[in-house]
Amino acid sequence: MSDTTTSAPSPVPDYPQMLGHPRPLWMLFMTEFWERFAFYSVSWALALYIVAHFFHGDPAGEAWASKIYGAYTALIYATSIFGGYVADKIIGYQRSILLGALVMAAGLFVVMLPSKSLFLFGLAMVIVGNGLFKPNISTMVGQLYGPKDDRRDRGFILFYMGINGGALLAPLLTGWLASYFTDTPMQQNYRLVFGAAGVGMVLSLFWFWFGRRGLGGVGRPAPEAASRMRVVWVLLGILAAVPLIYLLLAFVGANGLQWLLGLLFVGVAAMLIVEAMRHDRVQLHRVLAMLIIFAFNILFWMFYFQLGTSFNFLAANMVDRRMFGGWEFPIGWFQSVSPLAIIVLAPLVTQVWSFLARRHKEPSIPRKFGLGLVFNGLGFTALMYALSRLVDSHGLIPFWPLTLCYVLQTVGELCLSPIGLSMVTKLAPPRLTGVAMGGWFLSLAVGGNLSGLLAGRISGDSGMTAASALSGFTFSFWLLAGAGVFLLLISPLINRLMHGVR
Repeated sequence: MSDTTTSAPSPVPDYPQMLGHPRPLWMLFMTEFWERFAFYSVSWALALYIVAHFFHGDPAGEAWASKIYGAYTALIYATSIFGGYVADKIIGYQRSILLGALVMAAGLFVVMLPSKSLFLFGLAMVIVGNGLFKPNISTMVGQLYGPKDDRRDRGFILFYMGINGGALLAPLLTGWLASYFTDTPMQQNYRLVFGAAGVGMVLSLFWFWFGRRGLGGVGRPAPEAASRMRVVWVLLGILAAVPLIYLLLAFVGANGLQWLLGLLFVGVAAMLIVEAMRHDRVQLHRVLAMLIIFAFNILFWMFYFQLGTSFNFLAANMVDRRMFGGWEFPIGWFQSVSPLAIIVLAPLVTQVWSFLARRHKEPSIPRKFGLGLVFNGLGFTALMYALSRLVDSHGLIPFWPLTLCYVLQTVGELCLSPIGLSMVTKLAPPRLTGVAMGGWFLSLAVGGNLSGLLAGRISGDSGMTAASALSGFTFSFWLLAGAGVFLLLISPLINRLMHGVR
């Protein structure tokens, strides 16, 4: 199985256009929409469900729940590197996406089962399936455009809107299911959330299955790699990988996982550097620039992923969610603030970049990343102010600081995340684009696992308090702001390494 699926970049088919972009973009948009619906449904409910069901609501379970959430998030993204390799080297992108969607859908229904072991086993299935799905559908977006097509960045931003459309709908619908659908205990309602996520993943699978014909040759394996036996080997690999991931979740834990992720990141970096050295000095410099940005990306997501842990525990226990008429704002709906802000602000941010580009003043990729880190840090200042000045006699803070935090972090996300996907397709060695995209998601994985460790430290042995939250969020602000300013200062150096890529 040493043959690659492609020996050189394939020519881009002459696709019919829709709204100024290749028509298959919109099929990939909807496939990703339903996959993200599934992912974000699980993400907002996961840590809360663990505390409610396995710890019977005891806040002492917050630390373990945070670490499981961080490990789950990390492995979701870490397995992308293997999914990228499978697509690049073994069965192609289309087959990888279909297998991944099938395994994910099955795992989401297993997660509904009340046993702790089955719960973790279902998470392991979701992780393995996502590893085959996530990097490859993102890579295929880049393959719809020629190397000099200036619509590529805008195509990724539109694709990113699909991601956030699913992320917006998921907490609104499943948050209502968890809060109001039945009068049963909350942990049973959370299982309805996981069931809805499974349905969303089935829709994603069907959308891609019926729409993939419009892709033409893009994403299909090369003739020498089209054997169905390769699919059989990948299926056997899935059967081996799911128990391994289960063992990592159940026994290794977040601390041990951090070492494994670090070693994996070094291995991916080495692969990319070796491949770049086979090209020329320019390609090597571009890979080095990409790896530096990956390091700062880790910091961004370490703090952004608090939305699934410490921010959720804050919303559940320390935020006054009472609204008009005695109605209580569902906890899950906070998770819709970010995608709603993205949908509203993404066109504005795009127009700002276009306005600056016409005047030759658009920030470079590293400067956009620096701005992203700074805005992420500014989000924590709203929580710092509320926890130090606005705590009432019941130990609650107002509704608006957490909402403002989400909005400011979203501005930061818009500065870097969609640009990051496009950056990888521009800077990566052509033969290892899928591996490089997996490396991008691996940087998110390291950040995700660190986020769980940080949230666990904020909660401590007895659960989050106002004092522990204030201390943790203050640390978050200073580290993010410092890293952002430092990246802005060294941006000219990184720009030189990128040799004209913007």
